[in-house]
Amino acid sequence: MRYRRSRAARAAGAALCCALLAAGCGLLPSGGGARSAAHHTASGPPARPVPHGKGSKKPDDFNGDGHPDLVLDTLLNPDDSHDDDPGIGIVYGSDHGLDPAVRRLLTPARHAAPTDGVVPAVFDAEAACDLDGDGFTDLVVSTDPPYDGRGRPPVPVQLLFGSPEGLTARAVKLRIPDRARFGTEWPDQPVCGDFDGDGDQDLAVTASGPRASFLRGPFTRAGAPKGAGAPLDIPGTAPAGLPAPVDVDGDGADDLLVRSGDAGRRAPGRLALGGARGPDAAGAALPAGYDVAFGRFDGGTSADAVVAGGGRLAVRYGVGTAAPRSATVRVAGRSVAAGDVTGDGRTDLVVSGGAGRPVLLPGSAGGLRADREQAVPKVPGMPAAARTAVLRLADYDQDGRADLVLLTRSGGRDAVTVYRGTASGFADEPAVSFSTAAFTE
Repeated sequence: MRYRRSRAARAAGAALCCALLAAGCGLLPSGGGARSAAHHTASGPPARPVPHGKGSKKPDDFNGDGHPDLVLDTLLNPDDSHDDDPGIGIVYGSDHGLDPAVRRLLTPARHAAPTDGVVPAVFDAEAACDLDGDGFTDLVVSTDPPYDGRGRPPVPVQLLFGSPEGLTARAVKLRIPDRARFGTEWPDQPVCGDFDGDGDQDLAVTASGPRASFLRGPFTRAGAPKGAGAPLDIPGTAPAGLPAPVDVDGDGADDLLVRSGDAGRRAPGRLALGGARGPDAAGAALPAGYDVAFGRFDGGTSADAVVAGGGRLAVRYGVGTAAPRSATVRVAGRSVAAGDVTGDGRTDLVVSGGAGRPVLLPGSAGGLRADREQAVPKVPGMPAAARTAVLRLADYDQDGRADLVLLTRSGGRDAVTVYRGTASGFADEPAVSFSTAAFTE
């Protein structure tokens, strides 16, 4: 799942000066639908209805049935759709993990809120969390509302609320009070987290300059926060991806990661620590890199951070403590995802974006073990040179081990493939594999 500058903001011509990332709710793969080279058939099983849930505390559980779901923000377009955004795909979970037959397509025409009668052309998934506290995860999306370039631009962020049927209703626009806005740039990079430690999910979005709008939850079904004050001064200019909430200093409030540089470029980062007033306290500085992940790689009680530098990983064990321990691991890659794959209580790391397939580095009592590096299995039916990205590392079958979700593309084909975690690493054979063309056929 990775955070990135939204297509909506790019389409609107925004020039952001402060983009930030939560160590709070991560999901999402990058947007930008790819055109298919040929019509796809038999891309997945026939669609089945979404089972009704009663609400749960599980992350990414839009229908509240106790099983985490998957957001797909990059779908193959049918041949005749030109450059239109094909929408957002949702794959719902089951007792056995993700079930591609239980899926739903969210499109701007059916699910986005119009502005002045105009339906957005762009519909990008940004974050997921339970904003109204009803036990059903909600989806935060970015759009491209019309703007004539005069005055303060409208808010491009919209909220899709979960329900026993999942994500079905039309979105509502996020309401940011005037007192919480600053300058004339587009609010961008919406991120979730309990930044004030009160148990409710909050949102942070960028404001002009090195500032962020902090919106306290819970949110109403009309898109309004419980409260919001003046924008916080949080220096930074670009996002990084974090797949799960993290409270690095153990005070009960989620913390925020801010990077100084454009997305996809090597840049330093800094933690903004959450508290009663939100993420307004300066935390640890992190070395320059392309991506950041947090975990407990040595199984300790303190959070660790790993920064992907391209040819090596910079690790900070106990990043929330007064004296973190630094280490360097020589593994090539620009993207990192953290989760307990083996179920031993220590966080493992998947590194991707290097020359070959993604690799798994297991955690140990001494930290990450490069000498036990394992290559992720090759995706069946795809050429060895096919481009593979890590979408998520999460426990979809709920066996206590994180599963790996990959998106592989080659020409006009793609495959979403799930490898289950085992005590020795990832299973050799995928648990499920399907094409995103199933959503648009």
